[in-house]
Amino acid sequence: MLLNFTGKNVFITGGSRGIGRACAILFSKLKANVAITYKSNKVEAEKTLSMLDSDLMNVMYALDINDAASVENVFSNAVDQFKGIDVVVNNAGVFLEHKIDSISYEKWQQIWQETISTNLTGVSNLCYVAGQHMIKNGGGKIVNIGSRGAFRGEPDHPAYGASKAGLHAMSQSLAIALAPYNISIGVVAPGFVETDMTSAYLKSEKGNAIKKQSPLNRVATADEVANIVSVFAADGFEFMTGGIVDLNGASYLRT
Repeated sequence: MLLNFTGKNVFITGGSRGIGRACAILFSKLKANVAITYKSNKVEAEKTLSMLDSDLMNVMYALDINDAASVENVFSNAVDQFKGIDVVVNNAGVFLEHKIDSISYEKWQQIWQETISTNLTGVSNLCYVAGQHMIKNGGGKIVNIGSRGAFRGEPDHPAYGASKAGLHAMSQSLAIALAPYNISIGVVAPGFVETDMTSAYLKSEKGNAIKKQSPLNRVATADEVANIVSVFAADGFEFMTGGIVDLNGASYLRT
């Protein structure tokens, strides 16, 4: 089946770099109109837009997903501008180190709050406003970016692992709640992904160890993540709703 998003409008958070940028480029190649959000890096967001099909409608919005009012306002603006949103990709997130044996109590609490607010509560707010719109609009697709860390644990980033586990559970709960409204929800759970931000790290000695976690001796590319996102978002794959697709190169296997 050839994927085609002609006439579809796609809203992607964290679209200035990495997985978000790869998703934006792929959906544009598949003929979707694309809206991306960025938190602070306007230059990189503009670079993403420059990579998209100029014959289609492409827009960017500044958004701090921690701000519930901004989530509602920005999404409403996109709905008005595009005359509806068909697909939402929740990609924006943080990955903050906080080792329990070497961090202050104050910093520990700060990172937990920021991580949960960004990776879980912010995503839940966008799922809510998108869900309300899609209920009225006759359906839609929501794809959330989860993580291998939700299953295997993240000893140096425990809030991240917990936030992604919560995201997985929330996504499956909403998949059941929204199915009667023709709204599908899927989760892509990658392991380590090679992006501009991780490139230097992956070339280091620690990076080599991370690559060796997979029998393929590498990590995922952002394009590979985007490929799975596009399948979840495509017409004809509605029965995948509630599914969590691992994309970790057999670096962590679960049953």
